[in-house]
Amino acid sequence: MKLVTFRQPGDAPHEARAGVLLPFGVVDLQAAAPLAFEDTENERIDMLRVLTGDDLGISLEGAAEIVNAVLEQIGGSVDVVNDESDPNAVDLAGSISIGGLDLLLPRSEAKLLAPLPRPRSVRDFFAFEQHVAAARKQRGQNVPAAWYRAPVFYFSNHQAILGPEDLVPLPRTEQLDYELEVACVIGREGRNIDPADAYEYIAGFTIMNDWSARDVQAEEMSVGLGPAKGKDFATSLGPYIVTLDELEDYTTDDGDRWRLDMIARVNGREYSRGNLIDMHYTWAEIIAHASRDVTLYPGDVLGSGTVGGGCILELTPEAVGGWLEPDDVVELEVTGLGVLKNRIVYSR
Repeated sequence: MKLVTFRQPGDAPHEARAGVLLPFGVVDLQAAAPLAFEDTENERIDMLRVLTGDDLGISLEGAAEIVNAVLEQIGGSVDVVNDESDPNAVDLAGSISIGGLDLLLPRSEAKLLAPLPRPRSVRDFFAFEQHVAAARKQRGQNVPAAWYRAPVFYFSNHQAILGPEDLVPLPRTEQLDYELEVACVIGREGRNIDPADAYEYIAGFTIMNDWSARDVQAEEMSVGLGPAKGKDFATSLGPYIVTLDELEDYTTDDGDRWRLDMIARVNGREYSRGNLIDMHYTWAEIIAHASRDVTLYPGDVLGSGTVGGGCILELTPEAVGGWLEPDDVVELEVTGLGVLKNRIVYSR
């Protein structure tokens, strides 16, 4: 499944709800839940509730049941039109309603937000050796031996999450940068998780842009702490959370890694290209380390860290024409995970 959080035109921010993106529309899980489960009328269903699950049946498995119930109700065909935003896709000709409720919406009528607008936490790892080596080389340093002993991470601001097409207010920096990453979303509570069991705790993957104010970051890290304020202002997630069954064609033979091309473009020009398979640490190792002596909860987010060559700091601003500026549009594309697009604007 492709899990989304969305609003319809006229909805207030607190009315955002969870859905499932189909090739021709968006299933509104909140409106459609009574098709599959009793006592769910007027129940608010957001993404955190889907990930956490409850005794009414609202869960990842329950979301799949709701989608199947909607498809059974509408039968084998729907009226579609060409999608104006994507020439290779189609959109519903109009909403499909049952009992006065819009269960299936055209994609054009669903404003996609960050799939998990308020994660419980965000840990960002440092899992690509090429990125670590390049960043350290710029400071005349080698990769520290400790990096090879355990995956390291920092906590980012889980209250500063942006979604697809959201505007990124320019922070107080002269060196704004993007970071091309993939994030794992936790879907099951666990502590001291065995690496052999770790993939049972993944709800899915999404694209992550760890925006960075490099001058601020360098200053604070010279003191021996951070990154903190240099990352504090924004992290983009989206456009959806993709469950692992949708990515089976990209899994390595041992099942530990995924071959997903990762591309970054600025104003349509390709800046970065890498692959998720190049992570030094597996997701199983990352989850096991993150859960050591602490409980992970559904809705926690674990970032991969920047893929090799996946930011201006590594490429150097001289090579690409400078740091990011207002009106620049940054697109991160990952095989199977879609495109995460944001435009930078002056802060208001």
